[in-house]
Amino acid sequence: KLPESEVKRIIATAQRIRENYDCLVVVGIGGSYLGARAAIEAINGLYSKDNFEIIFLGNTLSSTYTKQVLDYLENKKFAVNVISKSGTTTEPAIAFRLCKELLIKKYHEKAAERIFATTDAKKGALRNLATQEGYETFVVPDDIGGRYSWFTAVGLLPIACAGIDIDALMKGSYDAMNDCVNNGYDSNDAMKYANMRNLLYKTKQIEILVNFEPRLAYISEWWKQLYGESEGKDHKGLFPASLVYSTDLHSMGQYVQEGKGLMFETVLNVLNPEENLILRKEAEDLDQLNYLDQTKMDSVAKKAMQGTILAHVDGGVPNLVLEVEEMDAYHLGYLLYFFMFACGVSGYMLGVNPFNQPGVEAYKKNMFALLDKPGYEEESKAIRAKL
Repeated sequence: KLPESEVKRIIATAQRIRENYDCLVVVGIGGSYLGARAAIEAINGLYSKDNFEIIFLGNTLSSTYTKQVLDYLENKKFAVNVISKSGTTTEPAIAFRLCKELLIKKYHEKAAERIFATTDAKKGALRNLATQEGYETFVVPDDIGGRYSWFTAVGLLPIACAGIDIDALMKGSYDAMNDCVNNGYDSNDAMKYANMRNLLYKTKQIEILVNFEPRLAYISEWWKQLYGESEGKDHKGLFPASLVYSTDLHSMGQYVQEGKGLMFETVLNVLNPEENLILRKEAEDLDQLNYLDQTKMDSVAKKAMQGTILAHVDGGVPNLVLEVEEMDAYHLGYLLYFFMFACGVSGYMLGVNPFNQPGVEAYKKNMFALLDKPGYEEESKAIRAKL
């Protein structure tokens, strides 16, 4: 649990950013942005009514995407929250260098006022730069991996900048922690979920997280990192995948229904949607929808969900259903902690350490060698011989 003083500082800083700028550029990759993006899109939606904008950069090496974002920022009053424990991770380091250049070009010596660094408390390139330039800083805790870090300043500062109540978010996660730690198995849904995943792992290789709300897509992206990095080691683990229904029923539905049978589905069902349109009949029933007169659109979605579950189970695809009352800050905080606790339990049941990620560095070493980074001369010779 974060100290109350730190939470207050995050809220105060977020308010200052919202009052003085048009948007915040969040520069980070993996756990440095996925949790924040998941929360912001799940709560605010994809087309937010909030005038303040959150833009994500540093999660790709696409030059085209990066240039388009920089061009967009030319006419914006923007601040930057760069999130990196070391400051040398390639993707965010490149993006931050380019954002910093644009800020200096636009604001000269006042550029540093617009940069907020979330990094190591004492060491690393970004910590050194922040001290040298006078950036306001927040801490990436030493003992919390990126995929678990959304409830620290890593996630909470961008989430608060999006106008979301982080006190309610933290209350939800705190209540989930109490339930997960104190409840016996019969009333402990996180333990049941972990247990079911491991039982299904005996015959299945893939878990698909399914939802029927496009705004929840980045919850799935965060969830994939959480379970992929936590369990994918020692040649073990379910492969975490995701689909958004009913959209993907018209592309991947055939394979799920009648394909090789490698997967099971975990359906995330939001019981009460934020909006619920009512369908009305027309004078001419050309589209044959008049039978739905006065029906709420979410009722149609729920029937599609029930029909899909029945069809897939009949087709040999087991389904688990996780029900969330509504997608507000409190319930999202509860859900995210639920997944983290279940992941820890599931990893230990699998016989792996769910809190490390030793395999993540392999591609970086190859990339550095191919780029002739100083210190990688021997690796460069070896890898070029392979190519």
